[in-house]
Amino acid sequence: MKLKDKKWLQEIRFNEEGLIPAIAQDHQSGRVLMLAWMNRNSLQTTIDTKKLTYWSRSRQKIWVKGEESGNEQNLVSMQLDCDGDVLLIKVKQKGNIACHTGRNSCFYRELGENGWETAEPVIKNPEEIYTNG
Repeated sequence: MKLKDKKWLQEIRFNEEGLIPAIAQDHQSGRVLMLAWMNRNSLQTTIDTKKLTYWSRSRQKIWVKGEESGNEQNLVSMQLDCDGDVLLIKVKQKGNIACHTGRNSCFYRELGENGWETAEPVIKNPEEIYTNG
């Protein structure tokens, strides 16, 4: 997607830290895979490369989804909510694993009678995914 100008960036309401929440959703199933944060640079990089690029609040740096695990996300489409402060991004998820726990989605726990219960199995052990520690 080639954008003619950067006016689209001006319509986004970043929070006081310069971030916007980005919900990644599987483009075929509609399943919510994860929520991460983006800043202007990671958002522009995502548009330019078509690879989802986020801002890590804990590491204070930009990271490309899948740079360590190989489970990258490719941009299919992007939507901005009515308030201009949340992105919904439809992605093609490589490897069927979006969560660092080795599951398809970060939303794998459900509230049951006994509290939070794991409702989805691990697809691949994280120790096998992240070899760099």
